[in-house]
Amino acid sequence: MSCCGKQRGQFHGIVQTGRAFEPAPGASPQPRPTRYAVVYFEYLGKTGLTVLGPITGKRYRFDGHAARVAVDLRDRPSLAAVPHLRQVSSL
Repeated sequence: MSCCGKQRGQFHGIVQTGRAFEPAPGASPQPRPTRYAVVYFEYLGKTGLTVLGPITGKRYRFDGHAARVAVDLRDRPSLAAVPHLRQVSSL
């Protein structure tokens, strides 16, 4: 009975060498995760506030008045529209 495991790995751009998987010769490298910039928001309300970032799905928790939180730049437009939140320069 033959095995197609090696061919399957080459099809997906990986080859098993010993105990690790490595890119197949000639395969393009996997892109590295991109690190997104952050902006900071300050909460001006009196109680706590949790906001869900619509793009990233991250939960941003502001524990109380004057709390500052780093926010992914992709979620900035939505958080800028939330009452009692304002963008600030840093923590």
